[in-house]
Amino acid sequence: MIDKTYQPGEIEGRIYDAWEAAGAFQAGRPERRSAAPYCMVIPPPNVTGSLHMGHALNNTLQDVLARFERMRGRDVLWQPGTDHAGIATQMVVERQLMERQEPNRRALGREKFLEKVWAWKAESGGAIINQLKRLGASCDWSRERFTMDEGLSRAVLKVFVELYRAGLIYKDKRLVNWDPKLLTAISDLEVQQVEIKGHLWHFKYPVEGSDEFITVATTRPETMLGDTAVAVHPDDERYKHLVGRHAVLPLVGRRIPIVADEYSDPEKGTGAVKITPAHDFNDFEVGRRHNLPLINVLDIEGRLNLERNDAFLAGAKVSAGLNETLMLHGIDRFVARKQIVERMQEIGLLDKTEQHTHTVPHGDRSEVAIEPFLTDQWYVDAKTLAQPAIAAVRDGRTVFVPKNWEKTYFDWMDNIQPWCISRQLWWGHQIPAWYGPDSKVFVAESETEAKAEAAKHYGKDVALTRDEDVLDTWFSSALWPFSTLGWPDRTPELARYYPTDVLSTAFDIIFFWVARMMMMGLHFMQEVPFRTVYLHALILDERGQKMSKSKGNVIDPLDLIDKYGADALRFTLASMAAQGRNIRVATNRVEGYRNFTTKLWNAARFAEINGCVTVAGFDPKAAKETLNRWIAHETGKASREITEAIEGYKFNEAAGAAYRFVWNIYCDWYLELAKPVLTGEDSPAKSETRAMTAWVRDEILKLLHPFMPFITEQLWQVTAEQGPARGSLLALTPWPQLSGLDDDKAEAEIGWVIDLVTAIRSVRSEMNIPPATLIPLALAGVSAVIDARVGRWSEVIRRLARLSSISVSSTVPQGAVQLLVRGDVAALPLKDVIDFSAEQARLEKEMQRVASDIARIDAKLTNADFVKRAPEEVVDGEREKREEAEGRRSKIIEALERLKGAA
Repeated sequence: MIDKTYQPGEIEGRIYDAWEAAGAFQAGRPERRSAAPYCMVIPPPNVTGSLHMGHALNNTLQDVLARFERMRGRDVLWQPGTDHAGIATQMVVERQLMERQEPNRRALGREKFLEKVWAWKAESGGAIINQLKRLGASCDWSRERFTMDEGLSRAVLKVFVELYRAGLIYKDKRLVNWDPKLLTAISDLEVQQVEIKGHLWHFKYPVEGSDEFITVATTRPETMLGDTAVAVHPDDERYKHLVGRHAVLPLVGRRIPIVADEYSDPEKGTGAVKITPAHDFNDFEVGRRHNLPLINVLDIEGRLNLERNDAFLAGAKVSAGLNETLMLHGIDRFVARKQIVERMQEIGLLDKTEQHTHTVPHGDRSEVAIEPFLTDQWYVDAKTLAQPAIAAVRDGRTVFVPKNWEKTYFDWMDNIQPWCISRQLWWGHQIPAWYGPDSKVFVAESETEAKAEAAKHYGKDVALTRDEDVLDTWFSSALWPFSTLGWPDRTPELARYYPTDVLSTAFDIIFFWVARMMMMGLHFMQEVPFRTVYLHALILDERGQKMSKSKGNVIDPLDLIDKYGADALRFTLASMAAQGRNIRVATNRVEGYRNFTTKLWNAARFAEINGCVTVAGFDPKAAKETLNRWIAHETGKASREITEAIEGYKFNEAAGAAYRFVWNIYCDWYLELAKPVLTGEDSPAKSETRAMTAWVRDEILKLLHPFMPFITEQLWQVTAEQGPARGSLLALTPWPQLSGLDDDKAEAEIGWVIDLVTAIRSVRSEMNIPPATLIPLALAGVSAVIDARVGRWSEVIRRLARLSSISVSSTVPQGAVQLLVRGDVAALPLKDVIDFSAEQARLEKEMQRVASDIARIDAKLTNADFVKRAPEEVVDGEREKREEAEGRRSKIIEALERLKGAA
């Protein structure tokens, strides 16, 4: 028997345990070995991670697809796993050592520290897996992988070695994002732009052999010590006479050329730009074009590195000024910045100082300013690997949904830069490179193999030193679609499930992950890793702002699950997942869908109380009652709409169709219209209606299951207690395949009744007619068919529309408000019910208020300055207010027109 109230906290854990005990999510189930495979790989969350709203959204959408295809009979593999998260995990363990007052990483040494990390992983890592289970994720957990497990580590080594031997991995000295606190290179994804209120300092550089100066501006004065040129635009008339000459770098005395380069913008500042190739990414490219020297003036901790710096001292003029500059050696960059500005002012070369708000890249974990830093790193030749990946999307072997993201993909891939894959960490895949006594490198899958190569090269055994760096976490993640299936071994799983069907992920990692999986998959498997890439939008707060701890607007999905249940959260996210539109989440939306679960629960209880039990072999096509033929028709229609929407990755449309069908059609109309039959005397009509009620309920549970798996599975089980046993768990029950249920005649009749009652209720609401006041209805000039229909449904119409009487006449009575219902005129004689003049005055006053609201909003939205300066969420809010006001105005106009017709 169904409990009186639905308590998700009491059933969700039990239901999930039942799924796992039955192996419901395992790929390759015996009965599906001949079924078509369907495979997705989960974007591996960090092993240190905790479920956030982005995870909740993406894994809800993936689970909708997995459950949908599983019910459609496919052999589904949703491959789970976690990422070792190099920086994050190393920080967690280092923090733990500090809290426990144990020796730090350096004191422990690499081997002992890694033992500590593995111990932490065994004890605390992977908590997010259990959190994903709480969400209802139906992954095949028996196949869970970890980016540093034995198999995946072997794949990483093989890929590195093969790419190196093919000339696609190499070592180079280039600029990287350097974190002076963590002492490692980091990826662009680990960099966040922070707005800083700083200064723009204008320095005058003397032009050699003249009294002229060329003025440049900088926000980082400390980097001027590494300047190797000044650039001006080739078409800038102000500087044409200086191109080819030299400026003298203050504080150093180095002669630096004045070069013509289009990087310089004549409209920006003075039009002259200082070029520091070793400390700025754009300057690095200018330096390459003009063959400029690279002078790194910082050390790995962001301190000035000047003494014994051959590159810095080369060309520097020996002087008292240079000696004073050398005294900055070892000083922190920000302290040096202040001293350099003071010295430039003292020697009269500080032209001016301006307040300047600008963005400065910071490490997302260290929270310190990142330095573009010149260092030796390992790189992948991404340009070469990108070509097949570009072609695969251009020719449609992989498609993006929404399609507009393909342009973003092409823009980045067509201009791709070498991929820096080395990190100065200890936790991760250590680079399989060993160095001989003369620093010659030997790349191999094992030290034994490297020693053999070295012995062959040197003619004797030599001691080798392994490269201390580890690989970028994204390197192992790039192999995820095939390494998780057993590659480099040619496993049965690899043959069956690769390429995967769809990848669902966030658009902000197209470059870091999607593109790299495309490159690696095509290179090592000669096939795309996935046929479809579905990119979901961002999760924002209710005001349209990104969630962040500093703003205090973070919504914890686990809190929402605790309060409202996983199904309510899942349905909220799915219903808002419109393609290409960011999702604004508010707690009240989740609460609203919690009400939806209650509605479904109560509908099932109503059916149970009224003896509606699943009837074995029931055929809805054989129904005789018009109401039952109508609900069968609507069930078939809803099934088509939901199926087509999920197939098209239109999750919001699928959820919307399910919601409308369950709440409006089944609960509000069918059960309401069926009530007199269900509560009446026993009869063939009652038996049929009971069977139909139970049949539709079962189809609803199937259609809702991908979105709301817990409540539907619970109801699937408990509703079978008074009927035939279920053949399987709902999770493994076939998806509805309904045909032959269309019935236009039944829809015409029941649809007309619904539209009539809805229209009358709308007028009652518009005219402020109290529910207790019964009003008459007159149908004017209707056909005999409609007259007969009214006779069949008069009691229902009177009860639902709160009518005192229903009459049929040839003309519309005077003083009646007219309604058009599917071409038929329905009139409500209201002259004795409401004061038309007073009602018109009320509506006109309301119209003035709405017009005033619209005018005020329009004044803002037509103000270009407001639209430009106001936060995006504020502008969107105003547009939403205008849309709502327009809706109110339309309803008032309609009500006024009705009044005029009645006068």
